[in-house]
Amino acid sequence: MKTILIFFGAALTIYVLYRIYKYQTLDDGLDQLIKKEAIILDVRTEKEYEMGHIEGSVNISLGTIRERYVELDREKTYITVCSHGLRSVKAENILKERGFKHVHNGGAWTDLHGLIK
Repeated sequence: MKTILIFFGAALTIYVLYRIYKYQTLDDGLDQLIKKEAIILDVRTEKEYEMGHIEGSVNISLGTIRERYVELDREKTYITVCSHGLRSVKAENILKERGFKHVHNGGAWTDLHGLIK
């Protein structure tokens, strides 16, 4: 009985996390923002970025964005990306908390890269 409760508890937790993630995933109209020259902000680590990235993207890791956000222009439009879409949501929220108004979640960089092609 205890095992069944643990299983259902874990399943419920996974479902809730999935719904939260799904709710905060890709913003609509990213292709239009890219056409209007939005800056793609890759928040993966430098090593991850070096293994592959979107041409022309800017790399500021999530671990350093709280200090390095001052390097960014608050008037420009940014699309945050990472490996799976979770860090990009966090980066989007951090930038919005610091007064950036034009920040959008691009999710996984590979998905956005496919949209650009």
